[in-house]
Amino acid sequence: MEEKLLYKINVTGHVQGVGYRWRAANEARTRNIKGFIKNLSDGSVYIEAEGSQKQLNAFVEWCKKGPGFGFVESVNIDTLPPLDYTDFQIRYE
Repeated sequence: MEEKLLYKINVTGHVQGVGYRWRAANEARTRNIKGFIKNLSDGSVYIEAEGSQKQLNAFVEWCKKGPGFGFVESVNIDTLPPLDYTDFQIRYE
């Protein structure tokens, strides 16, 4: 079994109010990625995504394109040990 990783992803650009969180959550669930996504007060989107490196890299490629509305300026990733999330949630904090 492939080792599980946690990617902490920060997406900047025009990524709020364009369906980014909803579409990203669907992409993550389709790829069997666990974690969460939320908007940040600075206008960016923050994601904690857990899965295999192959799953996560494919998800990051989607994150760079986004849902087709708005635009993605940058995607920054930190890799950490997994936290064993059990599902993928949209958080409204």
